[in-house]
Amino acid sequence: MASVIKIYALFLGSALLMFGGGLQGLLLSVRGAEEGFSLLSLGLIGTGWSVGFVAGSLFVPLIVRKVGHIRAFSVMAAIGTVTILLNLLLVNDVSWILLRALSGFCFAGAAMIVESWLNEVADNKNRGTVFSIYVTINMAASTMGQLAMSVTGTAGYIPFVVGAISFICAVLPTALTSSPQPRPLQSAKLDLKLLYKTSPVAAIAAFSCGMANGAFGTLAPVYGYEQGLDASGIALLFAIAAILGAVAQVPFGRLSDRIDRRLVLIGLSSFAALVGALTAIINPDAGWAMYVLFAAYGFAANPIYAVAVAHANDFAKDGEFAKIAGGMLLILGTGLAIGPAVASMIMGAWSPVGLFVVTATFHGALAGTAYLRMRVRKSPDASSRAPFQPMSDKQATPESFALDPRADSDADDFPVTRETAVPEELIETVEGDDDVQNGKI
Repeated sequence: MASVIKIYALFLGSALLMFGGGLQGLLLSVRGAEEGFSLLSLGLIGTGWSVGFVAGSLFVPLIVRKVGHIRAFSVMAAIGTVTILLNLLLVNDVSWILLRALSGFCFAGAAMIVESWLNEVADNKNRGTVFSIYVTINMAASTMGQLAMSVTGTAGYIPFVVGAISFICAVLPTALTSSPQPRPLQSAKLDLKLLYKTSPVAAIAAFSCGMANGAFGTLAPVYGYEQGLDASGIALLFAIAAILGAVAQVPFGRLSDRIDRRLVLIGLSSFAALVGALTAIINPDAGWAMYVLFAAYGFAANPIYAVAVAHANDFAKDGEFAKIAGGMLLILGTGLAIGPAVASMIMGAWSPVGLFVVTATFHGALAGTAYLRMRVRKSPDASSRAPFQPMSDKQATPESFALDPRADSDADDFPVTRETAVPEELIETVEGDDDVQNGKI
């Protein structure tokens, strides 16, 4: 019973974190457009988040090893809270770009610590269930955060304060825990040569998803605003895209377990490219056509990254999943950082609908690459594949992959269990002992 309570408390902490993140991300794009920020500045706000998130995935584990999980999480939540409040006090583009990077750093760190605790509580029997519930809660909470903007609006201080309350409340489950400290956090491992050798399609898919979905997530709210939607309409627009994207992961993931996953990637990316091209041609006003096109885009684009991770894992050797997934995460982060900046320049030079030229281009390139690779390399038998697992392309961290049940083959890389975890006090008082510093007795 104690373990169950602990898991659901951590789920609550993660939900509060994702709620605040969903609200903040949508709010800054729309409020920035209302404040008259340039398209390039709005794109760089999205770039700042991605740069900060990747930096957090790399460096927060070092901070945790110095001060422990609870203190590090409290620092991340506190700085994240201060950051969103400073967005309210310092309403200018340069400040928001820098603050968004700091927010991404703290968000990555806080999410990794929550995931580390979940990984400690989970075991091989329930890891798949815990991971699935965790991903579902994250997607639902992030969508609810976006929908909250339809209630709070974008004017005044209320939406910023609501986001700050959500961030600071996320600290409670970890601050009140009496369980031993989890194992040290995993930093993302960058081995691009191994990743590309294992699956060129997965590497290209990670970059394409980053470019297309990074641009869409940051600048589609601006497009909606320019087309005449109010805060409530934009929130609903994104909620529909997110919900259909989450729902689509299950059937397309299961389909990819039965057939060549590259066929699924070709179908999804081709459809996403078609939707982007149609949106660029039609350039719909604020009406039903826009909602239909955004829903279709979310349905096609959101499952692509998870299918690509599964495809890479099909060709990975035992013990390589975490390294390959970490490499994909960093490639994805690179695309998420570059995509908004590139799309903002195209939108500024042409028109806001130029955003969908960018998404169509990168999804089309992925479809073509996957088709060509099918002519070069056969797919492994379905019986030898690890099953598909849903995941978000905007919230994954190295700890997400450690929690993923497909990482069981990497058990030697994650040796600490809740029975062998060392309390923080012991780790801090022993110097020079590699076993203790690594969380082993």
